[in-house]
Amino acid sequence: MRHVLTAWHTGGEGVHSPTLFYIVRMVMYDDNAYYAFPHIEQQRTRLLHSTNRLQQTDYGTGARASKGKPSVAERPVAEVARRHLESPQTGALLFRLANYMTTTRHEPLTIVELGTSLGITTAYLASVSPQNTVWTYEGAEHAVEIAMDVWRKIGLTNITPVIGNIDETLPLSDVKHIDLAYIDANHTYEATVRYFKQLLPAAGQDSIYVIDDIHHSPEMEHAWQEIQAMQQVTSTIDCYHLGLVFFNRHYLRKHYRMRI
Repeated sequence: MRHVLTAWHTGGEGVHSPTLFYIVRMVMYDDNAYYAFPHIEQQRTRLLHSTNRLQQTDYGTGARASKGKPSVAERPVAEVARRHLESPQTGALLFRLANYMTTTRHEPLTIVELGTSLGITTAYLASVSPQNTVWTYEGAEHAVEIAMDVWRKIGLTNITPVIGNIDETLPLSDVKHIDLAYIDANHTYEATVRYFKQLLPAAGQDSIYVIDDIHHSPEMEHAWQEIQAMQQVTSTIDCYHLGLVFFNRHYLRKHYRMRI
């Protein structure tokens, strides 16, 4: 309710940087359906009706509830799809961000995703251009197997999954520059801030980092506030379900709340 009462829905008016204004007006408020969307949503529908089961390893909040030990459970694929897949709106926004960045640059993008799940959001990120490279990190091996099947059915070949506890695999990453990052893994304050800091050295002036579920809990709100206060961060946009982080020194240092 606080977000609804304080967030803007102005199509970009009040955003001071011309580039940031363009991103808000032409990217975030774009409601066109792109060519890739029906193919991806067809796979979502298939997962929602799947009768298969998968073994899921939780290194995040579930592990914390188990006193630091990964929690392992077998769940129906349809239930995981229903509870954990991001909405089509979030996927479309990530696609449009990647599409905007691809069309305004003269070289392929490097995209990093923390939290593959069943691969639907990854598909949105990867569908923009086969020249872009998507690195996606996930702790649940069986989930990645299902995700890889999704990507094969869509015809995506530019995705590299990194399987294992992200706390262990991310520090070993040799990705030196990240254009677009999507952080949707361990929804705790400590892990979110740590992941962001680990990805921070790879951010360039025109990079965009997206953090999911910034109002999921008081912990996540605390993490979001700490990220906003970091010296390297110049502007942020709070869309309630997710937050966008910018590093461009030409942007006015300001934090916006938007209703999308």
